[in-house]
Amino acid sequence: MLPQHRWFWVLILVACGGAGLLYNVLFAGGATPLAGLAYGLSVGITTLAFDRGLILGGLQARMRRMPAKFYVPAAELTYVLMIAAGIALGGLVVWALGLTDDSLSNAVKITPRVLAYSLAVSALLVFVIRMRDLIGGEVFVNFLVGRYHRPVREERIFLFLDVVGSTAFAETHGDLKAQAYLGAVFAAMAEPVRRNRGSTDDYIGDMAMITWPMARGLKDARCVACVFDVMDRIESEADAWRTRFGTVPRLRAALHGGSVVTAEVGVDRHKIAYFGDAVNVTSRIESLCRPLGTEILVSDDLLARLAHLPPGIAARSLGAHALRGRGQPLSVSTLERAAALPRAEPDAPPRRTVAAR
Repeated sequence: MLPQHRWFWVLILVACGGAGLLYNVLFAGGATPLAGLAYGLSVGITTLAFDRGLILGGLQARMRRMPAKFYVPAAELTYVLMIAAGIALGGLVVWALGLTDDSLSNAVKITPRVLAYSLAVSALLVFVIRMRDLIGGEVFVNFLVGRYHRPVREERIFLFLDVVGSTAFAETHGDLKAQAYLGAVFAAMAEPVRRNRGSTDDYIGDMAMITWPMARGLKDARCVACVFDVMDRIESEADAWRTRFGTVPRLRAALHGGSVVTAEVGVDRHKIAYFGDAVNVTSRIESLCRPLGTEILVSDDLLARLAHLPPGIAARSLGAHALRGRGQPLSVSTLERAAALPRAEPDAPPRRTVAAR
């Protein structure tokens, strides 16, 4: 079964093909539907590839840093070029497969009507993609299907990733530089979160809140793998971070899961929010990282539900701790690279360690 984010792109391409079929029906009487499908898919592929940075990624990044008065005309011109490339690709396919009687020169030619239609369809699809990017893929789908229009009780895993030292960075470099720094850190999290099937549901100051439905997050210990994948990515780009910001980001992570009520809230601005002890406990666990001298903490409740940990990762118990606003102490463990675990002295009591199986 395809992951949800891949289904989204499949549906977008289906919409592109459908737009090509519709054009053929409206302006060619439906005479060559396969040709319309080929043109629609080709224009969709080239436009989406550019929008996602798969082609001319450097140009896309530079354009997004432009002021709006320059970005809008530059974006329009670029999309015209992408559509022209898509028409040329589609025309080559149509001519090669003999789907119409047109010569190659006519098949790849773009007319004002085709350009206007393609720009309108592309603008609509890019708007949908931008909305998805703005609020998150899973949240966007849930809004569309109305899953949380009425409150739903469900089990969910929460990962809080907090950027260490962001306040000191802002005091040294200023708020604008600090915001660019946080934006870069959050952007670095995106691919590891996506790879591990998580959903970045909110940013609260210098902290990102990532969630999974319980079963999805437990499978293959994705919730744990995500933490180390994010940290590995930042470490692998350490030189680039030092060059751009003069420092390499450090993160603190807290993992917990449990029953929550999920609901769509708001009137003028809608949001999917989580209510329940699991959210508060995750925040309290994150606040324990500093006094316990560790970067990653996981509740033993969640740890017990994991069938195994990712290869090379182990959990070391740090005991039970009182949490503000919670009557019962909570047992927590730190997650570490197995090689980083200290050797126990021969006469020392064994550590409670859960290693990958």
